[in-house]
Amino acid sequence: MPIWYDPLGLALGVALDRLLADPHSPAHPVAVFGRAAGRLEKSLYGDRRVNGVVHVMVCVGGAAGIGLLAHRVPNSGVRTVITAVATWAVLGGTTLAREGAYMADALERDDLERARARLPHLCGRDPARLEGPELARATVESLAENTSDAVVAPLFWGAMAGVPGLLAYRVINTLDAMIGHRSPRYERFGWAAARLDDVANYVPARVTGLLAVLIGPDRRQALAVLRRDGHRHPSPNSGRCEAAFAGALGVTLGGTNVYAGRTEHRPTMGDGPKPGVGDIRRAVRLTRAVSLAAAGAAVLTAWALRRATRRA
Repeated sequence: MPIWYDPLGLALGVALDRLLADPHSPAHPVAVFGRAAGRLEKSLYGDRRVNGVVHVMVCVGGAAGIGLLAHRVPNSGVRTVITAVATWAVLGGTTLAREGAYMADALERDDLERARARLPHLCGRDPARLEGPELARATVESLAENTSDAVVAPLFWGAMAGVPGLLAYRVINTLDAMIGHRSPRYERFGWAAARLDDVANYVPARVTGLLAVLIGPDRRQALAVLRRDGHRHPSPNSGRCEAAFAGALGVTLGGTNVYAGRTEHRPTMGDGPKPGVGDIRRAVRLTRAVSLAAAGAAVLTAWALRRATRRA
């Protein structure tokens, strides 16, 4: 029986995200997992890659196991409800767009302090000394990258592997945010989390770039910049999203970023000017359009796979 593929559950989960967004609550499943992963880290931590590998295996394996149990529920209606709730729990598209709109509003009012205080909701850059143009660039780049991480990737894995895919992806992405960054503590321990996140996002990031090309206001330029600059980013995946957004919006992304005292000089992508405040709302609209297209594609993919397995 093709219990992996539940297009109705995915569609309902997308609708829930649209209605309820991502409530900031300590009881949210992602927050609960974060606390559990932190406690497990205290037990398993060691400045070796093997310790990090074990940590990732336990976390991801546990999430996938919970998803497998959900698929063993005999009632199809209950499985659809579980899929819908799981989809809602792992999606962040509505919250992402709202954060972008919040940043646009703050910068339109020249309220730099409010914008600086809000930027950590989108990315890990140090906002203390950022002025309006750099805050705008950080926002547009974060919208581009997180359209993949918060929307396209979970929908991709939900369409391909049901609830286990949804939960496993969100755990992988959360672990990368927690321990996957370069620092003295996580250089070795976080290696497995960072590399697994690269693998999990490889296809979704390229799907995100393609959707931005197809839906964006300047298809030709988006495709040209994606092909020319998408590989220049230090991340094997983020550059595809940012390059496509840069071309579609007619701006140049990239430059010098500061993360908790660590400075990174990233290659530029695109041919236009640096993003301005007005470009943030354009990026928000593109994020919403790509998210809607990804939702439709995921539902259709799950439906097609379900039909194919039933015929087999």
